[in-house]
Amino acid sequence: MKRNEGWKNKLYFGDNLTILRKHVADGTADLVYLDPPFDSKATYNVLFGEKNGSQSQAQITAFEDTWHWGAESEATYSDVVTKPGRLSDLFDMLRGFLGTNDMMAYLVMMAPRLVELHRSLKSTGSLYLHCDPTASHYLKLILDAIFGVENFRNEIVWQRSGAHNFPTKGYVRTNEVILYYTKSNNFQFNQLYTEYGAEQLSRFKPDENGRLYKAENLTFSTANKARQFEWRGTRPPANRSWGASLEQLEVWWAEGRILKRRDGSPRLDGLKIYLEDTKGKPLTTNWTDIPRIGNTAAERLGYPTQKPEALLERIISASSNEGDLVLDPFCGCGTTVAVAERLKRKWVGIDITYLAIALVRSRLESAFLEETDQTFDPDKGKFVTVIHTADYEVIGDPRDLSGAKALSKQDRDAFETWIVGKLGGRPSREKKGADSGIDGRLKFFDDASGKSKTVIIQVKSGHVGQSQVRDLIEVMKREKASIGVFVTLAPPTKPMILEAVAEGHYAPPDIGGHPTLERKVPRLQILTVKDLLDGATIRLPPVVSTTFKKAQRKYRENGPEQEELL
Repeated sequence: MKRNEGWKNKLYFGDNLTILRKHVADGTADLVYLDPPFDSKATYNVLFGEKNGSQSQAQITAFEDTWHWGAESEATYSDVVTKPGRLSDLFDMLRGFLGTNDMMAYLVMMAPRLVELHRSLKSTGSLYLHCDPTASHYLKLILDAIFGVENFRNEIVWQRSGAHNFPTKGYVRTNEVILYYTKSNNFQFNQLYTEYGAEQLSRFKPDENGRLYKAENLTFSTANKARQFEWRGTRPPANRSWGASLEQLEVWWAEGRILKRRDGSPRLDGLKIYLEDTKGKPLTTNWTDIPRIGNTAAERLGYPTQKPEALLERIISASSNEGDLVLDPFCGCGTTVAVAERLKRKWVGIDITYLAIALVRSRLESAFLEETDQTFDPDKGKFVTVIHTADYEVIGDPRDLSGAKALSKQDRDAFETWIVGKLGGRPSREKKGADSGIDGRLKFFDDASGKSKTVIIQVKSGHVGQSQVRDLIEVMKREKASIGVFVTLAPPTKPMILEAVAEGHYAPPDIGGHPTLERKVPRLQILTVKDLLDGATIRLPPVVSTTFKKAQRKYRENGPEQEELL
């Protein structure tokens, strides 16, 4: 049975400002989390780092025009300051202080998006903005202007790891900042607890039955005349009051929960709190118990700004309930939406790069594939295993040929990434310029050796001819690829098709008595974009694709408690 009947989770491809304005209604989100990338030493890009530490040359640029001050920044600034209010006054002051530099361009880009996010929140909703200390103080001013100073709740400090890079002078930074705001004073919040440390645990002592307890004060530091009565020979001091009603005090006394003086009267500091009954230490704003994702961690997917799921689980658990809507306008590799899915929340994710969209799709598909008990299918007349996956739709990617053509003209990199993602592959990290002939790769297994085979993907949005097919054949030889796929926006010519046919077939090894020839597929396959839109894909032997690193299997309701690493 599907959760959230009548609602389908949404993954948007495009500029979050446009999407928020067009597709997200007022007061719909219960929780907003955003981690907008900021790096004063680089353009506003999504980067994929190689294992050897070098950065990808095939960068998918996002908001590049808004990173440096220019016509777009000037226009957005004018739009902000011409609307009377605290935000207008603030930006007028910030420009006088900062001038028109990269920081100001970044803040101008963020301001209208934060306005839209505030609009999208319910009156009981919350916003968590994850930011670098370089910009956090400026962003807090903007949030104060939009949400109101009175709705600032906390500055959360996340100590993500130990020190790695030591400065020549100064303190080593190991933390990031999360600014927590609510839309009103009536906000949803679920108190969370952490485990006691050694110092807190040392306060618990065994009682006569061996149960660990600590003694807490029975009075509050408030002079409430209604609760300054004498009880069993004891009265609170003049500046304090009983912390519970007479009825509750008698219940605790009957349960043996109150320590006594030698004369048998209750001790003011004698309320027994048993360790087994406590939830732990109330969560503070200093989060030191969630480490960054290690380079070899099973959770790591290769996305440079990926945050640990434990971090998002804490935020989502604290500020939303099952069935609530969680919104992430910079969803990146999809940690927010993956955790929201696991915690049975509705969600909306937005990202401007199709590389991120492809990674999120791969993550959801590998993490939330669930097999239920077998169910009888009357149409088939037998029992079948029902598979449940994350229920969502992708909005903003091309749905027809005209949309594909428009994307290819607008952003060739995004077009190529979209094609590679539809085929289940991963965009190439190789240098452009001198075309390597590789726009994407897909790995698969078709035997028991444990060694992966490679599919090389090449995407062409312009004129195509036989020579380009021959070039791909040479690339396949160089890369020792088992299969090559040539995707073209224009129809292929007859000589191209004949050249591909001449490459013959790829025949995997014989497995389990299945003749190899029955499992062979064309070695070089030509697909048009129209073919892909009509549902065509790469022809492969019966295999398991492992192009993207598989996310850990996550079980939702009625599923096993353990996690399975795929």
